[in-house]
Amino acid sequence: MTTTISEIVLAHRDGTASSRQTIRRCYARIRALADPGVFITLREEQDAVAEAERLDRTGKPGPLFGVPIAVKDNIDVAGMPTTAGCPAFAYTPATDAVAVAKLRAAGAIVIGKTNLDQFATGLVGTRTPYPVPRNPLREDLIPGGSSSGSAVAVATGIVPLSIGTDTAGSGRVPAMFNNIVGLKPSLGLISTRGVVPACRTLDCVSIFARTVEDAWTGFSACAGFDSNDPYSRESDVTAADAAVSGLMVGVPRSSQRQFFGDLRAADDYEAALARLSRLGLTIIEIDMQPFYETTLLLYDGPWVAERYLAARSILDTNRNAVHPVTREIIAPGANLCASDAFEAFYRLEELRRATKEILKHIDVLAVPTAPTVYTRAQVDADPIALNSRLGTYTNFVNLLDLCGVAVPAALHVDRTPFGITILAPRGGDALVASIAKAFHADVALLAGARDLVQVAT
Repeated sequence: MTTTISEIVLAHRDGTASSRQTIRRCYARIRALADPGVFITLREEQDAVAEAERLDRTGKPGPLFGVPIAVKDNIDVAGMPTTAGCPAFAYTPATDAVAVAKLRAAGAIVIGKTNLDQFATGLVGTRTPYPVPRNPLREDLIPGGSSSGSAVAVATGIVPLSIGTDTAGSGRVPAMFNNIVGLKPSLGLISTRGVVPACRTLDCVSIFARTVEDAWTGFSACAGFDSNDPYSRESDVTAADAAVSGLMVGVPRSSQRQFFGDLRAADDYEAALARLSRLGLTIIEIDMQPFYETTLLLYDGPWVAERYLAARSILDTNRNAVHPVTREIIAPGANLCASDAFEAFYRLEELRRATKEILKHIDVLAVPTAPTVYTRAQVDADPIALNSRLGTYTNFVNLLDLCGVAVPAALHVDRTPFGITILAPRGGDALVASIAKAFHADVALLAGARDLVQVAT
């Protein structure tokens, strides 16, 4: 059974398998897994098969030729409802989001819209009016959010590639919790036109895959300047094949490492740093305080007003349609004033200056993707505080205009995962992917949960 994008595309090109067969297997796996929480809207199988058959007939040799993909349900797919996890908000777009259109042009076949923390607000994956996606590693663990369904769809082998969004870590935390790769590009490299905003100034489309190579293939297919997106930026997408030996890697000082009592995660991080050292990278401890202070701005500052703007039409007319935790977080955004915003902007610029000075002396950062992983019961008991902890190493990233790749680092016998994220300033996408690729290959850890979830296809 082919599992990587390169294997799937090669099989379609040489006739070993057809796109039609690949799509049939995809839907067979969905039925066998029987998890109603992964997809909010699943495309009719016959429609997807018909598209695959047309693709087989034309034989278009795109880099995603016949590859099934899943799309987070705050990203438009023509003719399929976009709900953002809120049925009362739903609309049916006439056109694809730019990222989806590019993936389709490369030969990808959309099979459905995936579940999420409502309005992409959360890192837990449980703030949804739909069934919560099951974490395929351990059902008692949260799946991670907000891109929960997109991550689970890849981890379980339903699709080899999916797209989500990332504002505060939604393309990275679910990657760790599902033992897969999450690529968060530099802001503006993938157009966000056709994406329901969370914080429009910080949002980006993210990529989930089982390998860094597959994530990079997906990223390369949908990246590109969009003159109709005011937040789009021009940048060349180069190959992720940089030499990693000799690079300087910044890590939090030992006294600043936050794991909230998870001693095993702390040990996993130490082991990951030792692995990076064996790969020829130099580990340098840095002062993380300016990064942590930036993290606090995201939900304690005016960016909550951006989240309010995205959901205002529902909050002002049908507040009960909004998940109670989501409502508690974003409703105060209506009361923020211009002076609050400027005060935060001034502080952010100070922190950007401080972090840039630190980043001058290193090539990349290597941080835990999340400090720990929680059970659903734990999150239900304390939903806001625990969610905040999960953003310790992710919330500052888009505010500081960094890019990153989250990659698995450990999976224990009790199926508890751990991962690290390689981060760099804007434009360092190929560099962080190169390091993540070398690290993941050295870990030699089977990605996802496909081999743990026994499904005949």
